[in-house]
Amino acid sequence: MNYRKFGNTELLVSEIGFGAWAIGGGAMIGTTAIGWGDADDNTSIKAIHAALDAGINFFDTADIYGLGHSEKIIGNEIGNRSDVIIATKVGNVARNEQFTVDYSKEYILAACEASLKRLNRDAIDYYQLHTARLAHLQNGECIEAMQQLQQQGKIRYWGLSLNTFEPNDDADFLLNHHLGNGFQLVLNIINQRAVPLMKTAAAKGYGVIARMPLQFGLLTGKFDEQVSFSENDHRKNRLTKDVINETLLATEPVWELCSKYNCTKTQLALSYILSYDEVSVIIPGIRTPEQVKLNTNGLFELEKADQQLIEKLGTGAFIELMELIRQQG
Repeated sequence: MNYRKFGNTELLVSEIGFGAWAIGGGAMIGTTAIGWGDADDNTSIKAIHAALDAGINFFDTADIYGLGHSEKIIGNEIGNRSDVIIATKVGNVARNEQFTVDYSKEYILAACEASLKRLNRDAIDYYQLHTARLAHLQNGECIEAMQQLQQQGKIRYWGLSLNTFEPNDDADFLLNHHLGNGFQLVLNIINQRAVPLMKTAAAKGYGVIARMPLQFGLLTGKFDEQVSFSENDHRKNRLTKDVINETLLATEPVWELCSKYNCTKTQLALSYILSYDEVSVIIPGIRTPEQVKLNTNGLFELEKADQQLIEKLGTGAFIELMELIRQQG
């Protein structure tokens, strides 16, 4: 495993991290699925230890994942280990059977205490506002809360997990006011909209977490129009037959590179993201020991010309595809 500096912080993070959304299980808020279907805790525990054995030292979760269950499993298995970096998030809330957000100072301070208890940590290494928008940042309460928690030693660093499609205004606020330490953003072969922001943020000393590297599994090559998802899997309404078919068609030119590098689609997708020095860590979703192997083995250095080929598609063929994906939520 290779390691990279997380911006100007003291954190040295594994290039591949552990995205812990799926191990939260198939949680629902009312009739809305907020998970990835049922998860077996014993398998999740084995995945965590396989990740540690593979050199993964960065685990990314959130208090909303499994309504706290993801944090609890990580807390039980990792606890207060100083050699493991724990990142979690705050702001997305289940309230009265409805999904909502709360970025008030009072809520964030209380939520942090609850996360610390579930995680069995003295301090959270990296605490993130979970897709807070510009209005929340301008209000200021969420920033006051993060700064207070940092001063109290309950969090070491903090940042912003950005909206999937429109990250710029939110990120610019922190950049322009020199606030926070990092950003979590969407970056993958078909969604490259955050590349300019990523480069700007890294140049200013911010750490960069790349999420959704496989676009909910679309870039693994394992889905076709026959795939089906359970009712408690958020992908049921997102990965429609149209989305899957359009993705298969649009990405054909990219997958030709798999023959050149003798690699899988997953290996190409992750290696493409690692070709950007600005990226600190990638967080593919992991829920089994087998997925640990798939996401950590066989990664390689992508030639600059091939990175540019994928970027060219990102400003052309993938634009309509991303609009279709956006329409599905």
